Amino acid sequence: METKAPKDWFEEGLFKRVPEEIKDSFSQAQIDALKVAFGARKWGKHPVDIRGTLKLWTWRYYFVVLIGRNRRELSRAEQKTAALVQAFFLILFLSFSTLLGLLVLYLIKSAAGIDLFPGFSLGIWGWFKTNML
Repeated sequence: METKAPKDWFEEGLFKRVPEEIKDSFSQAQIDALKVAFGARKWGKHPVDIRGTLKLWTWRYYFVVLIGRNRRELSRAEQKTAALVQAFFLILFLSFSTLLGLLVLYLIKSAAGIDLFPGFSLGIWGWFKTNML
């Protein structure tokens, strides 16, 4: 029987460890079942998936760098934390947007020469005219 060429990293690792006469006896269905049983995940596709080993002195260390979208369900504590962080950033964004909108309206009012309180100015229009225009 001819030797099957490995299709992916799991099959390559499996065929390195199995004797030649046993390797030839595997059907594709058996190899697929072994992949599932030993955790060769089809769902674990990450945009960044870097795996390697480092040999330092007499020890070998492995490293894994995975970056991708979290598709798991969040725990209750994680959901609360995420909701608080989202609320904080929403409040921050709305506050900044409101202040920026009020500043733009004030500058438009001042440019049009509208004086709501005679004799009173925040000084923003004067600063804007001297530094920006």
